[in-house]
Amino acid sequence: MPDARSSRTRSGESAAARKRNRRLKDSAISLGMAGPAVLLYSVLMVVPVIVAIYLSFTDWDGFSEADFLGIQNYTHLFTDPNTTHSMWVTVLIVIFGSAFEIGLGLAYALALRQKSRTNSVFRALTYYPHVISALILGFLWNAILGTKGALNTLLAAFGVGPVGFLFEQNLALISLIAVIVWAGFGFNVVLFVAALQTVPLELIEAAEIDGASRWKINRHIVIPMIAPVVTVALILNLIGLLRAYDIVVSLTGGGPAGATSTYAYVILAQSFGSTKIGYANAQAVFLMIVSAALALLVTALRNRSDRAAGGDA
Repeated sequence: MPDARSSRTRSGESAAARKRNRRLKDSAISLGMAGPAVLLYSVLMVVPVIVAIYLSFTDWDGFSEADFLGIQNYTHLFTDPNTTHSMWVTVLIVIFGSAFEIGLGLAYALALRQKSRTNSVFRALTYYPHVISALILGFLWNAILGTKGALNTLLAAFGVGPVGFLFEQNLALISLIAVIVWAGFGFNVVLFVAALQTVPLELIEAAEIDGASRWKINRHIVIPMIAPVVTVALILNLIGLLRAYDIVVSLTGGGPAGATSTYAYVILAQSFGSTKIGYANAQAVFLMIVSAALALLVTALRNRSDRAAGGDA
């Protein structure tokens, strides 16, 4: 009997050892396969961020040796009129741009929820601006909204204008936001249409049998069920609008009188239009921190809302 127990014990230990070796081997294979991707990500993403953070504390001009300045570049962010003005412009673009992109995208997706050949065409047309470079879209709308653009030429035929879509300060900012929304809301439509396909039709049909209106069905069933996708879309929109600069470059060039000069556009101008590379890095690091904080805030609010809904249930 002792020999039999000893034999079973040795057999169990041997099986455990084989299992442990198999796990180690699988882990080594996984690390080996992920290694190149991790290395590439580190070289292209992590290292540049670390270098940017270091340079943000210096007065580096791009050529000579950098001197350490402490937090001087960061304090200068809030006293530099160009930077503070661009912050306000960006805040307006983020607020109105995300509201219209999410709101219009959701409304359009709800209207296109039913599958049909026509709806597929409308979805493709809506998404089409998103696949074109924002720089090209800016040039296109500049040709339409410019002083001698197509729209002003058309208005002139009726004795109207020219309207300063791009050369009156307030109107230029409104035009910029409108073009940004037009270019971006198709991406949200695609996300929302895909999410709507996951909503069980049985729930909607049951609500319709109970006499619920389309508005109540969307408000109490459809939208809560796709809320996680809406949260992801909101985060992507916020981050995308915070770093909007390409459409600004080709549509307004930051003008007139800096009325459409966004924060990202100022960073670009600071980096290539002057030798204050250290200061430009401080601006970029601050933008990265704000983007991360906004993403975390939206996610936390979403989780809190989900927990509250679970508690109510």
